Amino acid sequence: MHELDIRKVKLPWLEGAQYQMAEVALQIIDHVAIAMDYDTGANHEQVLLRAAGFVGWQAPDRPADEHTRVAGWVLDSLINVRDTDRGFRRYYGEVDGAGAYALRKWDFKLIEERSDSNGDLYLRASNEALNVLVGALDTDVESAQIAAEVRLRNLIGRGRLADAKAVAEQARIRTIQYAEIIRAQLDATSRNVTTVDWADEIPDLLNEALDHVDHRLQEESAIARSVSTERDQSEDPARRRQAADLVDILEDCVRRHTRLQTRLRGARTLFLDEQDRQQFSGTALRAPVDVYGDLLQPVLGLTLADASRPVRSFYEHSVGPTIDDQFCLATLVPALLAPSPERARFTGEEEEPELVPVVEVRGYTDEQQHVAESLLDLCDEARPLSELLEEAATHDPELPDLLVLLALRAFSPQLGAALSEGADRVLLAVSAGTPLDSQGFEGDDLLLTSAAFDRVALDADRLERHGG
Repeated sequence: MHELDIRKVKLPWLEGAQYQMAEVALQIIDHVAIAMDYDTGANHEQVLLRAAGFVGWQAPDRPADEHTRVAGWVLDSLINVRDTDRGFRRYYGEVDGAGAYALRKWDFKLIEERSDSNGDLYLRASNEALNVLVGALDTDVESAQIAAEVRLRNLIGRGRLADAKAVAEQARIRTIQYAEIIRAQLDATSRNVTTVDWADEIPDLLNEALDHVDHRLQEESAIARSVSTERDQSEDPARRRQAADLVDILEDCVRRHTRLQTRLRGARTLFLDEQDRQQFSGTALRAPVDVYGDLLQPVLGLTLADASRPVRSFYEHSVGPTIDDQFCLATLVPALLAPSPERARFTGEEEEPELVPVVEVRGYTDEQQHVAESLLDLCDEARPLSELLEEAATHDPELPDLLVLLALRAFSPQLGAALSEGADRVLLAVSAGTPLDSQGFEGDDLLLTSAAFDRVALDADRLERHGG
């Protein structure tokens, strides 16, 4: 998230001094987390609209379409659309018990895209993203939630409702985290019951979770009633508003715990149903192995002695069994009785190899690049390549070569790359239908022009597609 403020200066379409990208990212994670339920998430368009509103507070003098574009860029960065796995990887070092330093890798996600039964996309915040909101890592969720409610009672008893609201919001995030832990185990059961320990681990987890949720429901309901009473009896409008906001957060926690309690009570029935379904549904389909990520990359980090065993095992299982050749007596006997061929002592005269002369690779200066790009800056007009070559030759005899290279690149433009890089224009080339014979180049002449991207239409189209 801190890298967002570093990367914003590299965006050619943005003067981002006013924008605090890390704050926008926290707002997006908070919107997604609050909208999450057990099996649903946040609507992409709604998250983008709310984030654009927050971006507008940071830079009210900037246009609204830039606010939307900044919000979309931050959301795409949290999803990490640039990576096929939609994830992040960070490396860190640690010293083990023997005093040896080892480099470890940590894979994680922040915002995940998922689809419901209708195929519509929705967003969910990962456990790592929720930890960012509450400012903790590897914390026991049950203990943290109990501690938050003790602080909440203490703050309410002392009349500090503004501070109590912040603690209540943290308690709600802990509620979402706890539901995510239970949901992950039940989802794993739905995929494959053999990957989850239903003999010892999961029954204990369910019993502890039910006891925890029952106590939290009683505690949160009592706190909500106490704050409701203070809200109704207070004569200060500001204090009444603070109490009302606090009651809304607490009632949301109660609703989430009630839904989680229903899921927990039906978990054992889910296990039995999935066990019957998976037992009689035939052989499970196995996902294909990622040879590059699962085999090659880990093996490249091993020594030759350690790498020989997995590599040998891979080739033994991948090439299949060896089939011995079957001989035929009708051809074997004549082959054995045939006289051996006479072998020549010398192989013959060796031919002299044909050598290709080395062609010197020429480079182009920054000034030549600038002149060529200025010639190809064709706004609202199209010009033949032959005409441009003649004009380029008047500036520099070597300039037509560079111009041809840029024109050929434009004949098959990388529109997707230009969009992802934030370019405002792209050079296009089409066949002119006439032959080319200029400055030593022959072939089909090209018509060249440059086209501008309609960023407003592109952002609107992206909102429509992600909104489902």
